[in-house]
Amino acid sequence: MLEITGRTRVLGILAHPTDHVKAPPGINRIARERGKDAVMVPFNVAPADLQAFVGTLRTLLSFDGAIVTVPHKQAILTLCDDLTPHARAVGAANILRREPDGRLIGGQLDGAGFIQGLRHAGIEPKGKGIYLAGAGGAASAIAFAAAEAEVAFLTLANRSQGKADELRRRLLQFNPRLAVGIGTRDPSGHDIVINGTTLGMTADDDLPVDAERLSPGMVVAEVVMVPEMTPLLEGACAKGCQIHLGHHMLDHQLRLMADFMGL
Repeated sequence: MLEITGRTRVLGILAHPTDHVKAPPGINRIARERGKDAVMVPFNVAPADLQAFVGTLRTLLSFDGAIVTVPHKQAILTLCDDLTPHARAVGAANILRREPDGRLIGGQLDGAGFIQGLRHAGIEPKGKGIYLAGAGGAASAIAFAAAEAEVAFLTLANRSQGKADELRRRLLQFNPRLAVGIGTRDPSGHDIVINGTTLGMTADDDLPVDAERLSPGMVVAEVVMVPEMTPLLEGACAKGCQIHLGHHMLDHQLRLMADFMGL
């Protein structure tokens, strides 16, 4: 067991609620492996209190950084003193580092973690047709990482088409040669179908795509980690698809996150 001392460095995971978060055990395991006197704890902060809370982090001298997750990935941007180029391009941050002078730096590692997770499972996105549900923080990060991975084409589908249009515009600024379009709930004609939304976290959520249009040979991937088998993945199994669980994205970015926070 990790002992808390007067010298222990504090890391957090910033979310609301925090019941579903999975990162602290992994980060704490990395701290032990690296021989660091540091501990990650949950920071359950409501959106209305985020600005005030983040302000206090600048003065918390024992604080080194935090993972940022739902629903704060986009709101955190304006509260940072600086952003990495990738966080700025994506329009969302999922990692925060406190500099010795108190400045807060926001970064974005969701996309890199997701693509690494696919490749570790033997799923190569390069040259594939990708369907992505969502246009929020995690989905945007995955979209930019997919563009870097040289996918054949990318289809964005979101309940608010305006957000999908805006994400497409930013992707084309990032990579003018990217074949990217706006789609519907129909994922047919794609090799990899990705749920980049929070739909599936609760039992009464709508499906993010029309599962009846899934077909054998498709890979269906999640970002939702709890429950592990979401209704979308259950529907994909019933259609004979290969599935890719949500925890892979986190598993493959934990060490990147630890490095970013100086652990």
